[in-house]
Amino acid sequence: MKTNIYFVRHAHSVYTPEELKRPLSEKGTRDAERVRSLLKDKNIHAVCSSPYKRAIETVEGIASHYDKEIEIYEEMKERQLSGEPVEDFSHAIKKVWTEPEFSFDGGESNKEAQNRGIRSFLRILEKYEGKNVAIGTHGNIMVLIMNHFDERYGFDFWKKLEMPDIYKMTFEGKSLTGVERVWE
Repeated sequence: MKTNIYFVRHAHSVYTPEELKRPLSEKGTRDAERVRSLLKDKNIHAVCSSPYKRAIETVEGIASHYDKEIEIYEEMKERQLSGEPVEDFSHAIKKVWTEPEFSFDGGESNKEAQNRGIRSFLRILEKYEGKNVAIGTHGNIMVLIMNHFDERYGFDFWKKLEMPDIYKMTFEGKSLTGVERVWE
């Protein structure tokens, strides 16, 4: 029985220091409509999301199209890189990807964030076995979850993601059988 997970990386957002409530930008809102358009014929059975507003807003259109409530999964939120803003984001993000056990003060290592995301992801996979599910999420946590199933999905893959982006992951039970990019 195949389960299809449509990972939807959130669309462009307006920067605010408050991570949880950061809304989509005008461009992000337009792109969220494209997300709806690309997924409207995929027979989506459930729509799940990170608790962050930008992730929720990116999948609201598809939830509305299928008349589904968005299920919030706290553990699908973006990884906490550091407790304080880092001086050089590019250097910091590369460091945590090359040293999976390393974490900055107040932040999560790749291993910690991956374990958190996988716990939630496996619950979704089990709950909706044989169904099609859209998940509104974030670039880092999405790729960390993908990396758990296939190490080809790592730092270089993450750097190439667009905002938004959509990847369909197909599973037989808990075994990954295919990955396909849906975003055009």
